[in-house]
Amino acid sequence: MNTSEFLDYMNSGKYVMAGSEAHLCMSGLSFEAMKITSEINNKFHTPQEMRELFSKLIGKEVDEGFCLFPPFTTDCGKNITLGKNVFINSGCRFQDQGGITIGDNALIGHNVVIATLNHDMNPETRGSLIPSPVKIGKRVWIGSGAIILPGVTIGDNAIIGAGSIVTKDVPANAVAVGNPARVVKSIENN
Repeated sequence: MNTSEFLDYMNSGKYVMAGSEAHLCMSGLSFEAMKITSEINNKFHTPQEMRELFSKLIGKEVDEGFCLFPPFTTDCGKNITLGKNVFINSGCRFQDQGGITIGDNALIGHNVVIATLNHDMNPETRGSLIPSPVKIGKRVWIGSGAIILPGVTIGDNAIIGAGSIVTKDVPANAVAVGNPARVVKSIENN
């Protein structure tokens, strides 16, 4: 299974049986991601070098406005899609096999975790995986230490409070905080 076939499979939301061809491909991509993130995290890079390394990690060109403060880790890398002017602060961890899309001008705070996989509930098949994408809209601000769980969509302009655990979709122009995150107010456009 090549990377393109793997991404098609994962983006279809199909069950990933432990030991299957998709699961083995995922493992190979994980080692490639570890190699690239090791380079990102263990040496100083200019902004241009960082963009080049992140482009290599995700397999797509990132724009001139992209900024990453390491350290950064991801389990795959190839299923991350970024808009323009995305900022990812230090300590973030992405589990992107199920797909992570981040819109233009999004701000991702320190130590944010974005997860896109769940394990099977059955103890006999617990090593198998269920992918579900995370979609983050334009101009979203995710506060430090937030955790975004599989299948969540965060609407444009939303704010996720620091330390929040987002288990359900957050509408556009909303502020969501807590564990589990709940909408506490709307953002008024001035």
